[in-house]
Amino acid sequence: MKVVKSVHELIGSTPLLEITTFPLPKGTRLFAKLEFCNPGGSVKDRLGMELLESALNEGKLEKGGTVIEPTAGNTGIGLALAAIKYGVNVIFVVPEKFSIEKQTLMKALGAKIVNTPTEDGMTGAIKKANELSKEIPNSFVPSQFSNEANPRTYYKTLGPELVDQLDGKIDVFVAGAGSGGTFTGTAQYLKDKLQNVKTVIVEPEGSIINGGKPGSHDTEGIGMEFIPAFVDTNLFDAIHTVLDSDAFRLVKELATKEGLLVGSSSGAALYASLLEAKKAKPGSTIVTIFPDSSERYLSKNIYSEG
Repeated sequence: MKVVKSVHELIGSTPLLEITTFPLPKGTRLFAKLEFCNPGGSVKDRLGMELLESALNEGKLEKGGTVIEPTAGNTGIGLALAAIKYGVNVIFVVPEKFSIEKQTLMKALGAKIVNTPTEDGMTGAIKKANELSKEIPNSFVPSQFSNEANPRTYYKTLGPELVDQLDGKIDVFVAGAGSGGTFTGTAQYLKDKLQNVKTVIVEPEGSIINGGKPGSHDTEGIGMEFIPAFVDTNLFDAIHTVLDSDAFRLVKELATKEGLLVGSSSGAALYASLLEAKKAKPGSTIVTIFPDSSERYLSKNIYSEG
């Protein structure tokens, strides 16, 4: 294994695991990209670096300035990691409902947390972040929900890694969407490089992608209250809306069958992947993303017996 001099050098190039303990049609293979292996523990480590680097390079933020961002947690952790490298301050606006573990990790990395009411959702957090940016000098809101650097991050990194790891043999790509950046960037790259790849987006109930009304859900990290401008809905070859109960059931099964300790968005991604496996042509290769680990959701009773 290589020796590195900075934890930031460990972001990306995550392992790809073949899922072998769940029933699949004969000849069909299912792989999961283990994004919890990033140093900050999630797929959003990639985004944190890109958001900060682009802001500094474009002169939108100066060293010693302050980044203010609305986040469910993982983007905040990724930004806090990047902030250590580039010498900036970080303030994250987090709806109260999101896990205390993620908020604690952000604080451990030097961030200040401002909570907003759960009922105001992410829209309320975005509004509060913009208000704070007007009050705090030399501050900048990267705005992951509208920043083109978000999908660009995954077009540049995650997409190429998947094509390389699977030698271009990908028939179906399945991923959840919160801001939509991971799905959009990766799906667009795969569409550009591969023929006939099917790209499938996953959401929980209470998300609006499939035409539903915004509402509460226990699956964290995915689900939209609105469709960000950079999300190309033409990439939605299929949409799966997954119940919390199904996502959490598969989280438990991934632990006992595969030894994987993953968050509920991974359970939702697996559920949708297994549905796609039943529809895919014989011998298909399906790949999905496991964004983070279960350890940041223990206070949410992710392994409860209920």
